[in-house]
Amino acid sequence: MTDRGRNWKTVVGALLLDAVLVVAFAVIGRRSHAEGLDPAGVLGTAWPFLAGLGVGWLATRAWRHPLAVWPTGVVMWASSVVVGMLLRLVSGQGTAVAFVIVAAVTLAILLIGWRGVAWLIMRRSRARVEARAP
Repeated sequence: MTDRGRNWKTVVGALLLDAVLVVAFAVIGRRSHAEGLDPAGVLGTAWPFLAGLGVGWLATRAWRHPLAVWPTGVVMWASSVVVGMLLRLVSGQGTAVAFVIVAAVTLAILLIGWRGVAWLIMRRSRARVEARAP
């Protein structure tokens, strides 16, 4: 497989993982508040954060370095929270301070966290390869 093919798979995988994690955030939040888990309800909760995620992907040109913690992960986290909360506000959804804090912490763990884990795995893998080199 070419580097270009590997890169394309990495980009698509990172984008899908980000989106799945944002939807999981919405599902967890809805479940913790005993709200329905019907697809329309989950999408209604997730869409502002997914839009923010999209803004982050475009702002960082994440397709260039989709696994980077900085700036990709950090900017995506910040845009998901800020744009997500602004869209919730203008669409009449709740933006209580406690929710903003929980959303910011949870999305940081999810969107930045998986990139940090990927970085550690890649670093460890490179160290093993270098250790085997003559």
